[in-house]
Amino acid sequence: MRLFRKKAKSTGFDNSLNVPVHIAVIMDGNGRWAAKRGLPRNAGHREGANTLKRLVKECNAIGIKYLTAYAFSTENWNRPKEEVDGLMDLLLEFLRNAEKELAGTNIRISVIGDTGKLSEEIRKEIRRVVANTAANTGLNLIIALNYGSRCEIAAAAARIAKDAKEGRLDPEDVDEELFSSYLYTSGIPDPDLVIRPSGEYRLSNFLLWQSSYSELWFSNVLWPDFSKEHLYQAIRDYQHRNRRFGGL
Repeated sequence: MRLFRKKAKSTGFDNSLNVPVHIAVIMDGNGRWAAKRGLPRNAGHREGANTLKRLVKECNAIGIKYLTAYAFSTENWNRPKEEVDGLMDLLLEFLRNAEKELAGTNIRISVIGDTGKLSEEIRKEIRRVVANTAANTGLNLIIALNYGSRCEIAAAAARIAKDAKEGRLDPEDVDEELFSSYLYTSGIPDPDLVIRPSGEYRLSNFLLWQSSYSELWFSNVLWPDFSKEHLYQAIRDYQHRNRRFGGL
C-alpha cells in the first residue's frame, strides 16, 4: 500500500490515508439493469461499458495505479449466441475507440486471459491498443477477456510441468513467487481491493490466486448504476480495515 499524496478533487475519503494501489472490479448486473427497464440485455452491457469508462477516468484522476476489469469470463460463452455476439461487438468497439475515449489521460491498457479463442479482428485490436499505450505511465487498465482463474492456474501448472520436464526448471525451485510468474498477471501487484456490485457475494472464478488477501467490497447496486460515489465509499471502507495478512 502507499500514501496518496497528490492533490486531488473532493472525494469524501481521506487522501492522506492508505489508498489501494490495485482495484479489481467484477462488472455484474448489466442484464438485470436492462430487464428492469424493459430493454434487451445487450443494452445493459452497453451501459455497463459506459460505467467502466467513467470509472477508469476517475481511478486515474485520484491516483489509482492498477484497475482490473472482469469483462468476459470463460463461462460467458455459455450465454445465448445473440448476447455473446453483442458482447464481442461491444468489446471491439471499446478497443477501437479506446485511445480517442482516453485521449490525454496517459492510461496504459493490457489484457489478461486466453485471447486465442477470440476473433482475429479482436486480437488485432488488442495488439494495437496494447502497443500504442505501452509507454503510458498513468493508470494501468487491465481487461480480463476470456478469463477464468481456474484455467489460469491450470495453465500455469502445465507450463511449469513442461519446463521441468524439458530441464529448464528444477521442481525444487517452485514456490509461490515462481508460480505467480507463470500467471497472466505476472509483474502486476495483487489487488488490494475487489469490488463486486449487484448483490452477489462471490468471486465467480476471478483472480482466485491473486485475491487471497484482498479486501472484498460488495454492494447491491447494479453495475450500470455504479458511480464515483460508490467507488469513494469502497475506498473509505478499505481505509478503515486492518490488513494483517495472517499476522497480529
